[in-house]
Amino acid sequence: MENFRGAVLMVIAMLGFAIEDSFIKLIGDAMPIGQILIMLGLGGAFVFAIIVRLQGHALVARSMLTAPVLVRGIGEMFGTVCFVSAIIYTPLSTASAILQAMPLVVTLGAALFLGEPVGWRRWGAVIVGFLGVLLIVRPGSDSFTPLSLLALGAVIGLATRDVATRKIPKTLSTMQLSYLGFLALLPAGTMLMVLTGTPAVTLDLRVSLLIIASIATAAFAYYAIVAAMRVGEISFVSPFRYTRLVFALIIGTVFFAERPDLLTLIGAAIIVASGVYTVLRERKLRLKRPLVPSKV
Repeated sequence: MENFRGAVLMVIAMLGFAIEDSFIKLIGDAMPIGQILIMLGLGGAFVFAIIVRLQGHALVARSMLTAPVLVRGIGEMFGTVCFVSAIIYTPLSTASAILQAMPLVVTLGAALFLGEPVGWRRWGAVIVGFLGVLLIVRPGSDSFTPLSLLALGAVIGLATRDVATRKIPKTLSTMQLSYLGFLALLPAGTMLMVLTGTPAVTLDLRVSLLIIASIATAAFAYYAIVAAMRVGEISFVSPFRYTRLVFALIIGTVFFAERPDLLTLIGAAIIVASGVYTVLRERKLRLKRPLVPSKV
């Protein structure tokens, strides 16, 4: 029953993130990307700062200056800039499909940089997943657009964030890391506006409401995903992350008149299948590992 509740919460969280993505795409028609990042960073950091303080944790701590936290922040900045850009400049369904490769890149990064054991089956799943990405991006073909590389940049940046998170001191809470993640969007957005020479625009009522809705939806979705991980087994709940792609396809088709072609759908299916297999394989291996006997 707890696994079922966890799965439902995960699906709700993915629906929330898909809706947030659609809000960002709408905002992109009236506001430069750098300013969007700044607004999201301010709103998200404010919300999670309140939560952190209510939990009795500090907003500034020495452990926040460790190398893994800094690497996580850089990955968050680069990944979010790329993903927000991908959402705005490319079809929502395409960007979301490529993003589903992120868990595979996390597996790759954990093996290369953290020394985590990865067997040939999971290596095979990673390779097959990347072939799915190539089916969507199709480099060298007439349908290839360099803008599709933005989603790949998002995968690399956000996977770097997740790999670095595994080395962060346990003294930092999940909410503190969320607060720092949103805070990282402020310099990212500022640098992007300075480098591109893009001036800020005045917020009208429509855009203001979309930004508020985006921040509120993101906060709700984040709470749901944390609750899902706490209620159910991670290995059972994690595959339901891929429902985000289903919601993105529906939203893209209904509200943005997107029509993903057959190769994109096949590539997305391959990525999802590879990711689910990786999660299930890791669960099976974990269950096989012998328990360490107590010394007491």
